[in-house]
Formats: sequence, structure tokens, C-alpha cells
Amino acid sequence: LFYFQESLFEAVPLAYRYLERALRRTYGNHADGTPRVQAPSFLRFGSWIGGDRDGNPNVKPETTATAVRLQMQEVLVEYLRQVNALRHVLTHSIHWCQPSPAFLESLDADATMARAVFGDRPDSYVNEPYRRKLYFMRHRLEQTLEVVRRRIQGEQAVLTSHAYASAEQLLDDLRLIRDSLISHGDGQIAEGQLKDLIRLVETFGFHLQYLDIRQESTVHTNTVAEVLARMEDMPDYHSLPESERVTLLAELIDRDTLPEIDTEGMEPMAAETLAVFDTMVQMREETGQNPFGSYVISMTHAASHVMEVLFLARLRGLAGRDAEGRDFCHVVISPLFETIEDLQHVEEVLTCLLDNPVYARMLRASGNRQEVMLGYSDSCKDGGILASAWNLYEAQKKILAITDAHGVETRLFHGRGGTIGRGGGPTHDAILSQPPGTVHGEIKFTEQGEVLSYKYSNVETASYELTMGATGLIKASRGLIGPVTQDREEQIRTMDRIAQAGEEAYRQLTDRTPGFLDYFYEVTPVVEIGQLNIGSRPSHRKVTDRSKGSIRAIPWVFGWAQSRHTIPAWYGIGSALEKLRQEEPGCTEKLKAMYREWPFFRALLSNAQMALTKANMKVAEEYASLCHDQELARRIFGMIRDEYERTVRQVLEISESRQLLDENPILQLSLSRRDPYLDPLNHIQIVLLRRHHDDTAPEEEHEKWLAPLLRTINAIASGMRNTG
Repeated sequence: LFYFQESLFEAVPLAYRYLERALRRTYGNHADGTPRVQAPSFLRFGSWIGGDRDGNPNVKPETTATAVRLQMQEVLVEYLRQVNALRHVLTHSIHWCQPSPAFLESLDADATMARAVFGDRPDSYVNEPYRRKLYFMRHRLEQTLEVVRRRIQGEQAVLTSHAYASAEQLLDDLRLIRDSLISHGDGQIAEGQLKDLIRLVETFGFHLQYLDIRQESTVHTNTVAEVLARMEDMPDYHSLPESERVTLLAELIDRDTLPEIDTEGMEPMAAETLAVFDTMVQMREETGQNPFGSYVISMTHAASHVMEVLFLARLRGLAGRDAEGRDFCHVVISPLFETIEDLQHVEEVLTCLLDNPVYARMLRASGNRQEVMLGYSDSCKDGGILASAWNLYEAQKKILAITDAHGVETRLFHGRGGTIGRGGGPTHDAILSQPPGTVHGEIKFTEQGEVLSYKYSNVETASYELTMGATGLIKASRGLIGPVTQDREEQIRTMDRIAQAGEEAYRQLTDRTPGFLDYFYEVTPVVEIGQLNIGSRPSHRKVTDRSKGSIRAIPWVFGWAQSRHTIPAWYGIGSALEKLRQEEPGCTEKLKAMYREWPFFRALLSNAQMALTKANMKVAEEYASLCHDQELARRIFGMIRDEYERTVRQVLEISESRQLLDENPILQLSLSRRDPYLDPLNHIQIVLLRRHHDDTAPEEEHEKWLAPLLRTINAIASGMRNTG
């Protein structure tokens, strides 16, 4: 919430003004001075804070309700501030202007609040109609804010008749003032602070940002099994094959009525999952609109995982049929495909869903748009940067082909991290590197906590980021108005081979090299990262499991970055390119052309250059000295160093550069200036890790070194400008 007050409330209207200025410059105005092309309020913000309960036992239904209310409080306070400011701007005298009849009618209706607003002087500001109206509006906002604050404190507060029940009511009043000002020739004043406030309300509503709910698929499976066990004549859900699960769930969703399910005695996680849906219903009523974005299902492996959430939504009144027999669905379900295997099965899952008549009907009731979330982090941890990037690229094309064939709109939700190993990189370039024709005028992506301060700490950088995102989206959406150049088959075949070779090299290191995970745990501060008071979930899915599958993507990337290996962002690229060039001696020129002409391939290698620059093999070798088995360390570090040198060599040749980041000298200079500060920090961390991990030292010695060790993690993360 800090960034809204710090920058976004000012940056959002500014970004719209930049866009309007560009539209006027390009398309001109009508004879009356109004622009030929109007810029709609298209920016929307979302959050997972208080909604993401995947692996985090501390996020309860009450947490979700509190998050929604705190967001409401934040935005209402800002609206109050701006309405107060407008009272000192719109001071028009009734003797010098003629407000519109609609405005005067509204002002007369507000007179019932006069004594509540002005006390024993109910006729205050009768000669300044706009100022009087703004006093009434301030009072109504205060009434709404008071109820929200009482609800945050746990009280059962109800909106008064004076309070704004929805953002639309506030917008109606603001637009009345705007139209009235224009009617008597004061359009210039209407274009100032008033217009900016209208933009804010259109963008943020009363909810500020859409809160996504996220939960892991097996939680829903277990909850559905518990629910069905309490219904008559139901089979054992866990024993059903996938096809029978989908059929049963569709039949239940399609029923006119479902029995009330008593959660008494139910397994706690199942009862809590049902309570989340109840909270969603309650918050919809409190905000006067839908404050929720998507219901994200992590680890989606099958169509039944999506149908389970739809069934639970139907059970708690978020989907079904209304009194007139019309379908309704107030939940947007977003399956998250994370692993390489899941990305390869996306076609099968979506086809099963969209072919199901019940699901298709509910989808139409919710706007006929299927959102699909793509997980950059776990796919990269699973199969390496090349396999991840290429499978994500291909998955997007498959998703669009399936939804187009079913007459369904698509919104792709990109779960990008801050680091290259988690899909990070410049937003503008990332949008432009999406497959041709897959961006249909909208895109949704995550901004991780560690990049927020760099992008949104001040108005200038925030407006720049918003503007760059918008321009990237506009450019990438050209397919809506005309044909786009599709990827060449030769490029696709080449990339298939590169991705397969890159995945093989990555898995050879991470999956098939004995002792590799011991090396990871001993030469990186990953264990200590788990003790930092950051992140929304534990560092491991299972605390006692030290496998690659158990550790989460953020600490995986974080640990390698701290020890200056950064392997998730580049490992396998060198081997893949070298293998291709050995098998096909004349392909070097083809690869160079791909780098020059293909945004996807260029972004892939450009991001790899940044990660290679942040890596430091001399420092990484010192971290390798922390490994108990030095023979193991020499063998594994030797593989990493050889691949690093191979990757640098191949990338420089393909990009036709002498040094890494030659094409981005500003970033090159920035990174080179960090090394004199980072290197000593890394050396300090190595010393502290050695002392903290010393098995011969007493326990109090371990504790003594933990606090400074955690501080080095924070310092190095700041210098690298990346965590996970």
C-alpha cells in the first residue's frame, strides 16, 4: 500500500496524460477541440497480499477480509484528500456561471444532508454550487470510510443512507461536476485536478486493487472429497479417475440446488477453504463491487483441478443460476501451469475444460474470457532457462489456438519474478517478445516485491514504468487491427533443438550429477534465506525434503544469486548453442539473424548477458570452498565454470559483441560500478557462513554469527538488485 501514496496516485493520471498528449499529436482533435481518439482508463492493479495462501498457514479467511478493507481505507483516504483540494479550486459563483440542470437537481437532492454537513448553517455556500456539492461529497466519503474503519476493528458496521455504497456513485457525482463545468465554458478547469480524480476512481474504484486468491490444487481436491462425503449417494472422490471426476463435478455444478454443507467436524483445511469462498461473498457485498481478481490454482495438472474450484464456488453461492434461471459466475478461475511437464499438457487440460458444456456456460456467464497463468519460476527451476522460456512461448500459442477455436477470449497472466531466472527483465521488451498475435489488447503480469522500490518509489520512475508497459502492450496488440508477421518455421525448428539441448545440459547438472544438491546447500546461504522475515511462504514445500522439487523457486534463485553463480538464468545456453553449431556448421549466420530479427530470441540472450555479467566465477569459486567435500566441489564448480565460459563465448559471437552488454552501455557501466561494493560483501558473507556452519563450534557461536550473516544477504541483494 505504501507505493500508492508514495507515487501511484500521482503517477497514474500522469501516465494517462502522456498517452492523451501522444494521441492528440498523432490523431488530432475534432473541430470543437475534443480529441479524435479518447484514452480509456485501462490500467488495473492487483495484489496477492492477504490472498495467497499457497503454503502459508498464516493467511486465514479473516486475513483476506482485512486486506480488502485496508485497501478500501487507503483509497478512500486519497479520495477524501483530493475532494478537499478541489473545494479550493472549484469556487465558481452562481452569479457568474450557470450550472447544468442535472447538476442543480443533484445538489437539491443532497440538501437532505445539509444539517449533517453544515450544522446550524445549512445554507452554507449556496452561492458557490460546486464547493457546496464537494462538501456533500466529502461527507459521504467520510461516512463510507468510517464504516470501513469500524469493520477493520472487527465491528459489525452498516453503511448509512448518506454513505457512498459504490465507486459508481462517486463517479456519477464527479462526472456531473465535469459535464456542468463544460456546459458553461469552463472545460479547461474540468481538465485539471477534477479529471485526474475521475481517472483515479475509474482505475481504483473503492477496492484500490483486485485481490487474487491463490491455493494449491490438492487442497481443493481434498476439500471436494470432504464435501462429497457429507452428501448422499456420492462416490469416494479420491478413487475416481480424472474423466469421472470432471463428469461428476459438472453434474453437481449444473444442479438447481445443492445441500447446505455443515463444516462441523470437517478437516480444518477443508473447512477453511470453504470459509474463503464465504469471505469472497461477504467482501463483494461490503465493497459494492467485486474486489477480487483471479482465483489462481497452483500446480494445475488436470481439468478437474479447475472444476473443483468452480464446484466450491457454486456450493457457496458465487456461481449458479439466479431466480430467473440465468447463469451467473462471480469467480475468475486461473489455472497456473508451472512445470515443464504441465506446460506441455496445457492443450489437453484446456480442451477438456472448454469442451465441457457446463464449464463453457459458466465461462460465458463470467464474461467468456479464460485466464491462464504461466509460471516462469518453477518451470525455470525444473528444466532451465531455455526449456522454460521456449515451453512458455509455445504454450501461449497453444492456449490462443484452443481458445480461438472455442470462441473464447483469453488473458495470459505472466507470473514473472524480478530475476532473469524467474522471467524478469525489462517489462517493455518482455511484452514485445511474446508470440505474434497472442497479445489481444490486455496483459497481466506480476511485479515482485524486490523490484517495487526500484520501479515505483517515486512519481517519475512509476509513470515511466506504466508508460513503457502501456506502449509495449499497444505495439504487441497490432494483431487486433491487421495481420502480423508469424515466426518462421525454420526459427521454430532451430529453437526446438536449442531448448532440448539446453534442458539436457541443465538436467545433467541439477538432476543427474551426484552430490549437486549437497553442493547447493553448502555453498549458498539458502538455509539462512529461509530464516529471513520476507516472502509469503516457507522456502520449502516440505520442510524435511531437500530435493530440487521441494525447494521453492525464490530461494533457489536467491541462493545462486547470493553466491554469484546465477546459474538459473544462463546454464545450458552455451552447451545448446555450441552443440547446434557443431551439428550444423553453417548455422552461425542463421543464429545471428535470429538475434537481430526475432524479439523472443534477442530478449532471451540479452537477459542472459545481464545474468552472466552479475555472475562472478572468482567469487563463486570462493563459495565453493565452503563445501565439505572438496573433491565434489571441484567437480561441480568445474562444470559450472566451463559452462559459464562456454556461454559467454557463444553469446558474444551470436550477438556480435566484444563484451557482455555492449549493446546496453548504461547498464554495463551500472553493473561494473557495483562490483567494488559487492565483492567485499561476498567475502564477508563467506567468512560468516564458514563460522555459522562450523560443526565444532558451540551453539551460541552459531547464533552470534546469524544476525550479521542475514544482514550480508540483504546487502548483497540490494547490490545485485535481485533476490528471487
